Amino acid sequence: MAVSPLALDPMSPLIPSTPRDPDGRYRYRHYIDGVSCDPESGAWFETSDPVTGENWAHVPRGSVADVERAVKAAHTAFSGGPWPALSASERGALMRRLGDLIAENAPWLARVEMRDNGKLMAELSMQMRYMANYYYYYGGLADKIEGTVIPTDKPGVFNYTRPEPIGVVACIMPWNSPLPLTSLKLAPALAAGCTVVLKPSEFTSASLLEFVKLVEAAGFPKGVVNVVAGYGAEVGDALVSHPLVERIAFTGGPEAGRMIAEKAARHMKRVTLELGGKSPNIIFDDADLDQAIKGAVAGIFAASGQTCVAGSRLLVQESIHDEVVERLKAFIADVRFGHPADPATQIAPISTRPQLDKIKSYVAIAQAEGARLVAGGEPASVEGYPNGLFYKPTIFVDVQNSMRIAQEEVFGPVLSIIRFTDEDDAVRIANDTRFGLAAGIWTQSMRRALTMANRVRAGTVWVNNYRSTSTTSPFGGFRMSGVGREGGIAGIREYMETKSVWISTATDIPNPFIRR
Repeated sequence: MAVSPLALDPMSPLIPSTPRDPDGRYRYRHYIDGVSCDPESGAWFETSDPVTGENWAHVPRGSVADVERAVKAAHTAFSGGPWPALSASERGALMRRLGDLIAENAPWLARVEMRDNGKLMAELSMQMRYMANYYYYYGGLADKIEGTVIPTDKPGVFNYTRPEPIGVVACIMPWNSPLPLTSLKLAPALAAGCTVVLKPSEFTSASLLEFVKLVEAAGFPKGVVNVVAGYGAEVGDALVSHPLVERIAFTGGPEAGRMIAEKAARHMKRVTLELGGKSPNIIFDDADLDQAIKGAVAGIFAASGQTCVAGSRLLVQESIHDEVVERLKAFIADVRFGHPADPATQIAPISTRPQLDKIKSYVAIAQAEGARLVAGGEPASVEGYPNGLFYKPTIFVDVQNSMRIAQEEVFGPVLSIIRFTDEDDAVRIANDTRFGLAAGIWTQSMRRALTMANRVRAGTVWVNNYRSTSTTSPFGGFRMSGVGREGGIAGIREYMETKSVWISTATDIPNPFIRR
């Protein structure tokens, strides 16, 4: 049954409304140097609702000229004026104020994000409320990043280090979780004292263009946070190659990440890249199967599989393989499709049509390679939403780890089940991938849990749970899953440089031609 349009209205009385065009669609604008502004080209493009297929908003199509304005504004704000004059404690106070505004407006932010990418309101509501914690945590951390006094082996000099902000940061966002993943980058960058240009995905720009209103309401000086919407080839490339941008923070696919890294290297820019994975979720025969089945479902079918940490390879010990397969099939047999605003909905739509097409192509590839389809494998027809981008939870068995379906990221509700014999075999299969973002281990043996956590090559390892995260903990990958860490104290270090200062206490320099 269709949900009332009132539940979909993303506007909140707490924040000035985004204007509508005569056709009823919202019209968004860039946010540059503290002002909402039209794109230099005068061009907009449409964004659509993945549930209904409706084009509901116009998004500005950014260009090199817009990037130039935004980067110059960020550089000016970093180089002088009120932002660098603030103490770290004052920056932290601004960030905590932003956190309060996020908490106050979490339902509104969730509605906008749901309209744009179709994610379940039940999950978005939790994510938006939790998002305030990023600004509370890093706001509190802002004045606690200390330098050190170094006891050098050189007499007559005093040496200390000081952490300093790296400069202008370009943050390039994906479409699957725009605001939470923005916060993973924006909060530590602001706490470090950087200024930022944000580039949302062209598929999900609205929530970030609404969110920046809260940044303005919190009182951040103009130019500190800027948003330029548009396409990757036009806005993203211009940001990556701009000489005044010092760091690129990107979340997305490995191919785009590789191109960003190559372009950034030409200018010696720092990068933080979170590039997805092909994460193993490993079930041993001593696991609590009731919980392990839930963990397998959460790992791949939550968010319709559109998560970077998706446990898309389910490694199951041979003795319990058939039981696990049957229990998984039974668990997903009656899943509820529907509008993401409906609390009863369990499976929301795929966020974009290109992604739906990609999922279909990988299902065909898997069947051609010899994997056996035992559930799903086709789009779902949902009453009331004939144009919705829904896809059934899909399970393949008889999967060999060398198959493309086991080696390449699908980013959808497609699970590959792979048999293993013992711990050594599980480790071999788990690590036989170019990725290394996350892994899950299901066992009741403490020895096995610790041993496997050490042996599996992944940036995050969950034992008897899956998808747990916290702003206090570092997150990132090994291998092709990325470079750098987000979250925790490690997250703020990515946006800082270390300066070493040497002060002479000697009364005379004995020989200026010889390095001391």
